[in-house]
Amino acid sequence: MLDHGRLDWGVVGVFMLVYLGMLLGGLPRLKLNRSGVALLGAIAVIGLGAVSVEQAARAVDLPTILLLFSFMVLSAQMRLGGFYTAVTQKVAGLSLGRNALLAAIIAVAAALSAVFSNDIICLAMTPVVARVCLQRRTDPVPFLVGLACAANIGSAATLIGNPQNMLIGSVLQLPFGTYVRHAALPVLASLVLLWAWLVGGPVGSPRAVARVMPAPAPAEADGAPSSGGFGPLPTPLFDAWQTTKGLVVAAALLLVFLFTDWPREVTALVGAGVLLLSRRFQSSHVMGFVDWELLVLFIGLFIVNHAFAATGLAAQAVAALAAQGVHLGEPGPLLLAGVGLSNLVSNVPAVMLLLPHLQGFEAGLLLALVSTLAGNLLLVGSIANLIVVDLAAKSGVLIDWRAHARIGVPVTLLTLAVVWLALSIR
Repeated sequence: MLDHGRLDWGVVGVFMLVYLGMLLGGLPRLKLNRSGVALLGAIAVIGLGAVSVEQAARAVDLPTILLLFSFMVLSAQMRLGGFYTAVTQKVAGLSLGRNALLAAIIAVAAALSAVFSNDIICLAMTPVVARVCLQRRTDPVPFLVGLACAANIGSAATLIGNPQNMLIGSVLQLPFGTYVRHAALPVLASLVLLWAWLVGGPVGSPRAVARVMPAPAPAEADGAPSSGGFGPLPTPLFDAWQTTKGLVVAAALLLVFLFTDWPREVTALVGAGVLLLSRRFQSSHVMGFVDWELLVLFIGLFIVNHAFAATGLAAQAVAALAAQGVHLGEPGPLLLAGVGLSNLVSNVPAVMLLLPHLQGFEAGLLLALVSTLAGNLLLVGSIANLIVVDLAAKSGVLIDWRAHARIGVPVTLLTLAVVWLALSIR
C-alpha cells in the first residue's frame, strides 16, 4: 500500500490520465473510448487503495444513474414503436417552403429533445431530413447542422433533456417546474436565433451548394443497435399501441415532475418498469438500446472524481482562485469555465468537475444551460453533432468542421448571450 503522499500523487496521475482521455476521446495507442478510460480510472484508484469498494459505491450518485437508465428505456420504447421516424416523415412531407420547413424541423427536434434523448432524436431524424433535402435539391447542410443545434438547445429546456441536466438536477436538488419556467425563455429565444441565422446568415442561401457524394448502399436493418459508429436508426413499422403506451408514461412522468415533489428517479424507474411489461417487445431487445457505456462513464467518473476530491487539491485550487477574486459560483467565471471545459473534455465530465464547487438554484440553472448550449460550438462539442455528421455521410452529405463552425460558432455565441441577458434581467 502506498504512503499518503505517494497515494495522493498516484490519484492525481490517474485523474490527469482520465481527463486526458476525455479530451482525446481515448488514450493514444490503446483501443479505449471515454467510457473505457473512466472505467479503468475507477479500477486504478480502487486498486491503489485511494477509495475502498464501499466508498466507491457511495461515490456514485445512484439517483442520476437510475434516472438515466429509466429514460433510456422510455426512449427505446418510442424508438421501437416507430414514433420518432413517423413524426419526422410527417413533418418532412408537409407542403412547406424551405424556411418554413426549416422552422418545423427545428421546433420538432427541440420539443422531442426536451423529453427524450437528444442523441436518439438526431439518430431518428437525420436520415429522413437528408433524404428530403436531396429530393428537393436544397442544400442539406443548414438543415442537418440546424437539427443538431436544435436538439442540443431543446434538451436544455428541462432537467431530463440530456445526461448533464439530469446530473445537475439530482445533485443540486433543483425543482423541475421552477427550472422549466426559468429555462423556457432563453431556450425559445435561442431557437429563434438559430432559425434566423440559418435563414439570413451566410449559410442561409437556398442557392448554396452542398458537398454531396454517392450514398453507399443501405445495410439491412434488423432492429438491433449498430455495432460500429453511429448506424442508421432501424425503421420499424409505426405501432400506434406501443407509441401510445410510451407517450402516456412520458406524459405521466412530466406531470409528476411538474406538480409533485416525489423522487424523480423512483417515479421514472416505475415508469420504465411499466414499459418493460410488454407482450410485444422482448425485454432483452429493449435493453439492447440502453446506452450502457454512458452509464459506465458516469460511474467511473463519479469514483475518480471522488478520489481526487479526497486529496484536497481541488478545494485548494478553488480557494486559490477565490483569493484572486475569481469565484466559480459567480455567473461570469462559471459561464467561461462551463464553455471552456465542455469543449475540452465534453459536457458531462465538465459538469462533474464543476458541480462540487457550486450550490443554489441560480448556479445550477446557469451550468445546465451553458454546458448544453456550449455543445454547439465545435463539431466535437456534443455527441449529437457527431451522430448527425456520421449519418449525413452515410446519406451522401459531407459536413466537415468548417461547415459546422460557420453555423455552430455564431449560434453558440448568440445563444450564450441570450442566457447571460436573461439571467442578468432576473
